[in-house]
Amino acid sequence: MNFDLPYPSVRTPLLARQAVATSHPLAAQAGLLALEAGGNAVDAALTAAAMLTVVEPTMNGLGGDLFAIVSDGAALHGLNASGRAPLAWTPARFARYRAMPQLGWDAVTVPGLVSGWVALSERFGKLPFARLLAPAIRYAATGYPVMPKIASLWAQAESRFAEFPAFRRTFLPDGRAPRAGEWFRCPDLAESLTAVADTRGESFYRGDLARRIAAAAASDGGAMTLEDLDAHRAEWVDPIDIEYQGVRVHELPPNGQGLATLLALGILKALEAPARGPDHPETLHLQIEAMKLAFAECAKHVGDPRTMRVDPASLLASSHLAALGSRIRLDRAQPMLRRPKRDHGTVYVAAADRNGNLASLIQSNYLGFGSGVVVPETGISMHNRGLGFSLDPSSPCHVAPRARPYHTIMPGLVSRGGEPVMAFGVMGGHMQPQGHVQIVSRMFRYGQNAQAACDAPRWYVSPEGLVGLESGVPSEVRSRLAQLGHEFLPADDATLFGGAQVIVRGTEGYCAASDPRKDGQAVGS
Repeated sequence: MNFDLPYPSVRTPLLARQAVATSHPLAAQAGLLALEAGGNAVDAALTAAAMLTVVEPTMNGLGGDLFAIVSDGAALHGLNASGRAPLAWTPARFARYRAMPQLGWDAVTVPGLVSGWVALSERFGKLPFARLLAPAIRYAATGYPVMPKIASLWAQAESRFAEFPAFRRTFLPDGRAPRAGEWFRCPDLAESLTAVADTRGESFYRGDLARRIAAAAASDGGAMTLEDLDAHRAEWVDPIDIEYQGVRVHELPPNGQGLATLLALGILKALEAPARGPDHPETLHLQIEAMKLAFAECAKHVGDPRTMRVDPASLLASSHLAALGSRIRLDRAQPMLRRPKRDHGTVYVAAADRNGNLASLIQSNYLGFGSGVVVPETGISMHNRGLGFSLDPSSPCHVAPRARPYHTIMPGLVSRGGEPVMAFGVMGGHMQPQGHVQIVSRMFRYGQNAQAACDAPRWYVSPEGLVGLESGVPSEVRSRLAQLGHEFLPADDATLFGGAQVIVRGTEGYCAASDPRKDGQAVGS
């Protein structure tokens, strides 16, 4: 079967009274069925999220982390379900490394995803917790056909994780990654999801799954213990925000990088020329330069909030934003001052119900499948969020026992006049805050609809300060940016530009959009 799409296509915005948008069609449809069964936006988001651990294992799994912002009609609630370092992760343990490792148990912090599912369900859910995981369990047990874009990412794991026997047995069952259209099933993961469903997550942190995780770590020289798993708790936090173009953009506070979006938008408020359009070279230049400054501030200050030396609110003060903005030159690109971390390996879900509730949820294994560690006979792939730590003692992200690392994943939400109006996210690690800036600017500064904002060609600034431009950016725009001193990445790599999912509230119902760069869709009723 040929999966090529030889002609350009534009997706149509979805208009509905309730909606789900995410990066895999089966997950989006599972979320919609939860809404049809009487669930709310949180139930839908969790059902889709559980399904994504099965059908998109290249990006997330039970061994990952999660963040969310929920609007329940009364207030916005933030959830930080990222894990902490094991107690034995002292700087001395990492003295033999020149940098934090990407693979193996010394890259694995305590996974927080399961705790996030449970916390969200307990506080906001209407449907039974086990009902939310039922579709994921069924598909893990009986199998599903692998989508084309997921298959291309899966193939990269064949060489990357060749030295991990449990990974090969679980995700390369025929000695290779499944090709597009081939069926994949993971009965071990079905059993683990069932244990999570039956115990409301207790098995993962204090029961049989926890014992298996700790035993696997001990057998491979890892530091994670039952005590580390038992000590984990998801944490409710207050979102941080900034006013932009008549709306308030809400992100989660550190240890995530949502602050980068707010810093960039705050800088742009005073600099954007009113007569320029969204694709004008001056617009792109200012956005890129503001993003560089925002990344530098995050690299300088963001870490575990318990040990940060700067209050995020002070970084968003108008005086500080003005001082940052004064560094931007309209006639010249500036270098990247501090390099942020790069990554990919994330899924995002936006969900909205008939009562006006919004859920913005994101979960991730970090670099693709993560660390390469798979807990034997569980289907649980462990993330490598330890890579967010630094071995530099002066860094706000210096590795330490029970610390949380710098995190790239970030759910977004927009409100107007105190009322929530949009749940959105842009998967793609280092691209995420850049994607948030571009989506918000296109929709609320330039009036584009959600699907147009998703479809529009994007820019990307790399950790080195090089600029990527999608092929849809006009050549004259590229030429003008080159005149301003921007240096470009050598190729138009489609994986750089992320994948957005957006649901925006209208006068009646919602407009939902799903990024054509991913396999997913927006669905509704």
